[in-house]
Amino acid sequence: MIDPSVAQERVALDDGAQTTFERWGETGPLVVCVHGMTSSRKSWERTALHLSDRFRVVAYDQRGHGDSAGVTGPMTIARAVRDLENVVATLGETPDALLGHSWGGAVAILAGRSLPVARVAAIDPVLRHLPQQWYREMLEEVAPMFALQGAARDAYVREDYAAWPEIDRERKVHAVARMTLAPLHGLRDENDEQTWDLLPALVDYPKPLLLAIADPDESIVAPADLASVERRAGDAVKIVVFEGEGHNLHRMAFDRFAAELDAFLAAG
Repeated sequence: MIDPSVAQERVALDDGAQTTFERWGETGPLVVCVHGMTSSRKSWERTALHLSDRFRVVAYDQRGHGDSAGVTGPMTIARAVRDLENVVATLGETPDALLGHSWGGAVAILAGRSLPVARVAAIDPVLRHLPQQWYREMLEEVAPMFALQGAARDAYVREDYAAWPEIDRERKVHAVARMTLAPLHGLRDENDEQTWDLLPALVDYPKPLLLAIADPDESIVAPADLASVERRAGDAVKIVVFEGEGHNLHRMAFDRFAAELDAFLAAG
């Protein structure tokens, strides 16, 4: 079990890999957060600080990211869900809520079925394995950053993400400081359309689920998939579309997202 007096701690997963936990807040229900691609546990800091007067918040580094940059696989969606289940087991208590973004949103949704948590919130989650073209464009976009090392990479990130709030920009520096392209290749190559398809898992979802979705022109969720969820997910699922906002709602639309999250977590 993690020592609650320690703000962060290295913990072993069940296949011998390790992750780092970080915690905020001292009282209230427990919320566990799962980050997306090229992010880390620290990407949740602003959200965690916002919640920390009412909740205890824990976030961890997914494989290949942050202080787990050296853990480059396996990168299957099933392994990512298992890692979250390991995290919860190590905490020694069932969280009230899971919160995930993008890849981490998919992990949270799937783990919400296997874990007895009360509720799940997902920010623009990857409901289906992303197309090869998406990965090609993403890998091309990040290639200049990954070609640099050390202080040069840090400076590149700060310039490239200059529009982000400083706290989020600096946490991005942490996320990719020692990262390689290997986990991104793994997410592309070790998953397929059959194993990474959340639409069946969302049918009649068994507990409250908040889906915070970016503007249709920016969202990673295809309009047809969102329409399917609206038809089949059931009354427990609330969909909020953030018109005019991009994929990183918890960074670039923070106040509006935080208000939706607060209301969701406060509901009975």
